[in-house]
Amino acid sequence: MRNKRAHTEISGSDITESVADALQYISYYHPPDYIRSLANAYRREKSAPAKNAIGQILLNSRMAAFGRRPICQDTGLVVVFAKVGMSVRIEADIPFVELINEGVRRAYLDPDNPLRPSVVADPLAARSNTRDNTPAIVHVELVAGNTIEFTVSAKGGGSENKARFTTLNPGDSVADWVVETVAGLGSGWCPPGMISVGIGGSSEKAMLLAKEAMNEPIDIAELSARGASSPEEALRLELYERINALGIGAQGLGGLTTVVDVKVATYPTHAASKPVALIPQCAANRHIGFALDGSGAARFEPPDLSQWPDVGPEELRPKGVRRVNLDTLTKDEVTQWRCGETLLLSGKLLTGRDAAHKRLCELIEAGQPLPVNLAGRVIYYVGPVRAVGHEVVGPAGPTTSSRMDAFTDTVLAATGLVAMIGKAERGPAAIESIVKHQTPYMVAVGGAAYLISKSIKSARLIAFEDLGMEAIYEFEVQDMPVIMAVDATGSSIHSSGPAEWRKRMAADSIARSIGV
Repeated sequence: MRNKRAHTEISGSDITESVADALQYISYYHPPDYIRSLANAYRREKSAPAKNAIGQILLNSRMAAFGRRPICQDTGLVVVFAKVGMSVRIEADIPFVELINEGVRRAYLDPDNPLRPSVVADPLAARSNTRDNTPAIVHVELVAGNTIEFTVSAKGGGSENKARFTTLNPGDSVADWVVETVAGLGSGWCPPGMISVGIGGSSEKAMLLAKEAMNEPIDIAELSARGASSPEEALRLELYERINALGIGAQGLGGLTTVVDVKVATYPTHAASKPVALIPQCAANRHIGFALDGSGAARFEPPDLSQWPDVGPEELRPKGVRRVNLDTLTKDEVTQWRCGETLLLSGKLLTGRDAAHKRLCELIEAGQPLPVNLAGRVIYYVGPVRAVGHEVVGPAGPTTSSRMDAFTDTVLAATGLVAMIGKAERGPAAIESIVKHQTPYMVAVGGAAYLISKSIKSARLIAFEDLGMEAIYEFEVQDMPVIMAVDATGSSIHSSGPAEWRKRMAADSIARSIGV
């Protein structure tokens, strides 16, 4: 007679509680390994704009950790990897995935630290917000053992939108494809972060390999010190060097560090195939692992915040900064601003992103009046987190501006808007419109949402209340830091910055090779 293997009983309530606590934890605590890597990048960085951007991310991270508020306003799409031991019995009245979704619901609706719900149902048509960020994306694997191992992450839309897949010929170079692809991604994925590559299996397996490997510890410095012992490790080192040599830098401003690590995972595949997936991880880098063994819910201890470098706001205030009064701004004034300048904005600005721009354009095209006068105003592409307590607004970092490119010319031509603020580069059509209408574009630092929110002194709903975080608000700001990204002549820092740093790094590499 076969002996029955003892089962471990794990309650569904422990699963739900653990997932909820994990999501709250990663909303305001960066992984310490990322902070150490970013602090090293900050010390090494020679590009002034990139160093400033990294410094803002580090300061923001420290503020978010102490304030227990989100690192980034995009609090992410929840992705869970669960390895369920086959000797586990789950005590619950609802399915396993629903236990996880209930944890997501509790985390995102937490009254003390509400997280921005970004998930929309019906992706083809209505795209209505589910209001609680469910459902999560859950991957379940049955494994030997008597525990459930979880990896819980919150993946931002800006970096997720830059995921790429291809099927190469068996003899093609993975490294060349990855480097070429990263070079074409722009900076909407919010570097400095990570690049994760999955190779093999099938199309969906390659993507899963890349997504799961992204959550592994950052160890590129240790790997570089000891040297590669496998083809995967050799590829990691090659990609780390080549991607950083692109000069993209923090926020795409040009600099030494674009990635703090590169992950590579492989799986057997068909002899005729070489599936390759690439997924970037943004500067938020939110994930945590834990295991349940039947003894109760997981417990998450705060990290040692002494590992966070003490970067102060004055250290990030460059010399020669231009102070701007938004309430007296004129078209003549904005046309004098030049690419690469740092500006401190004070006064009133408007907010509006994808859904608001779509509605504005529909009203313009229908010849209907707009609910807000944009003449002489500046618009900030942002969807903030809900405020709590005495906050004026929750974390309020910029969203990826290229999503507004299709609306830009219509809005500029019809409204008299004088400037725009967002994140990352603009496309050729948007830059052409910027020049035509003499309406420059500025960037705030993605990954500094909590820091930016402290410069917002009041917030008032103006229009489209039903759009939630995408509604149009009027913010009053004081000394909000931005960088001129595309000036009225069409000069773009996202072109000139990386080009300059590619040349500098190539020259340094040649000098080292000849012993100069």
